[in-house]
Amino acid sequence: MDKDKERQEISLVGRLLSLEVLLVLMGALSLFSGVMAADPVRIGSGLAILAALCLVLFRRKKRRPTKAHDNAARKRNPDESP
Repeated sequence: MDKDKERQEISLVGRLLSLEVLLVLMGALSLFSGVMAADPVRIGSGLAILAALCLVLFRRKKRRPTKAHDNAARKRNPDESP
């Protein structure tokens, strides 16, 4: 049963990574096509997509070390709970 759970987690991570890659591509293509066509709407949408993606990645990265730090603290002092 643990193997099934690991597979589910891996597939979920794979889906999230592929969505992030698609967002990067979509934002970059929108920005590029906006610059080539001199269309401010496309440039703005490309910048907005890339900025939103950066914010999401930053928040996710900021959240991860806290969990790792808590897990490491629990392993060192199992009697104490945060």
